[in-house]
Amino acid sequence: MVRRVLLMMIAVVLICSCQNKNKSGEDKPVIMVTIEPQRYFAEAIAGDKFNVMAIVPKGSSPESYDPTPQQLISLKNSQAYLRIGYIGFEQVWLDRLLENTPHLQVFDTSKDIDVMIDTSEHEHNHEQGEHNHKCGVGGIEPHVWNSPNNALVIARNTYRALSQLDKENEPYYFARYDSLCQTIAQTDSIIRKELSKPNAAESFIIYHPALSYFARDYGLQQVSIELNGKEPSPTHLKELVDFCEANNVHTIFVQPEFDKRNAQLIANEIGAAIITINPLSYDWNNEMIAVAKALAKNKGKELNE
Repeated sequence: MVRRVLLMMIAVVLICSCQNKNKSGEDKPVIMVTIEPQRYFAEAIAGDKFNVMAIVPKGSSPESYDPTPQQLISLKNSQAYLRIGYIGFEQVWLDRLLENTPHLQVFDTSKDIDVMIDTSEHEHNHEQGEHNHKCGVGGIEPHVWNSPNNALVIARNTYRALSQLDKENEPYYFARYDSLCQTIAQTDSIIRKELSKPNAAESFIIYHPALSYFARDYGLQQVSIELNGKEPSPTHLKELVDFCEANNVHTIFVQPEFDKRNAQLIANEIGAAIITINPLSYDWNNEMIAVAKALAKNKGKELNE
């Protein structure tokens, strides 16, 4: 009997402890971001003052993702939304989301970025509804976060947003913002060191052109397998093979959410290495460095060994 009472008392203590932990978590204000790299920047600055949640989960494309009902509930309970700027999810969904959450403060973390013009056209059909989006001629190249230069701007905008939401803790955010800027600067330094190596590539092939700003920052040429947002034609594949041979290209990047069969065809033809990268990774700085290291090797199939 005594043992039974003791076990019941322990259970009650554990339940209360869990409830207190949950309550503590629930008391922390929530801010929403669009993608995982943003969550990295926001959490680096927010520290323990906010819960940061990304709407587009790991492994999903921000070009075509539809939010879940649970995410819509989370959004209604959020204090602010930090948008990344120009990607398809925000073009399709942001106005609708704001109609249902008029209280939500929205901050554009791409403000003051020197944007590039996207000369390709992308059209994505969703199973639910007829909403399509195009980033056509005259549109903005949306992958602004894949660049240390742009990351500094995103970090600054994030710091300003958090300081506006919580003025009392502005010194706390500034200290963490300064630390993040140092990390970004160190990342840039490592990238430049890697790309200065003798055999480093000056051009590269990528399935979906997500490294446009990275290429601009470091004087590289990015050529995409995807053509106008669609699978490449045999003619385009032949042009890519010719380009690789003429420019000593031995590195082909592919992203997890895309089919790599066409990349494999090119790789087999020219003896190139296929390197899987994730420009949507939460681990932003290491992902940027991994891209640079792959380009620094630029030696073909042995990269996969």
